[in-house]
This record gives sequence, structure tokens and C-alpha cells, in this order.
Amino acid sequence: MLAVNYTTLRDNMKTYMDKVTDDYETLIVTRKDNKNVVMLSEETYNNLMENIYVMGNKANYDWLMESKAQLENGKFTRHDLVEVPADE
Repeated sequence: MLAVNYTTLRDNMKTYMDKVTDDYETLIVTRKDNKNVVMLSEETYNNLMENIYVMGNKANYDWLMESKAQLENGKFTRHDLVEVPADE
């Protein structure tokens, strides 16, 4: 996580935006009176929103936790993928 003040961000906008998008950094822009702003890449934001949605539903969360426990306890089977031709 990076932190930078507004003036430094303004003077180096491309560099900081590249760090956010290319290096998956989270950037805190510090401002007067503690009115800070957080900058995330769109990809990171979308991932966060998806996780909030999935984890916000108790049934989904319980299913994920049960599946995780099964995997950790070796209760899974391996299957070969079957490729289906596109014209079918």
C-alpha cells in the first residue's frame, strides 16, 4: 500500500496510476483534515465487489466454506476435461 499527498500525486499522476494498475498497489491520497481518498485499479475494485456479493450471501458463504473444508480434507475427485466441438 502506498500513501502520497495530493500535490505529489498531481505532479506524478501517470507514475502512480501505473503502480495502481500494473503492480496492483492500493494508493491512499492524503488530504487536509483527514479527508483521504483510496485509489484502486478497476480490476481490483471489481474483484472486491464480487467478493462482497458472494460472501454477503450466507448460503454462498456456507457452500464455499464447506467446499474448502472438503478440499483440505482430501474429499475430492479428479476428472478429465472433455472438449466439445464448437459446432455441436
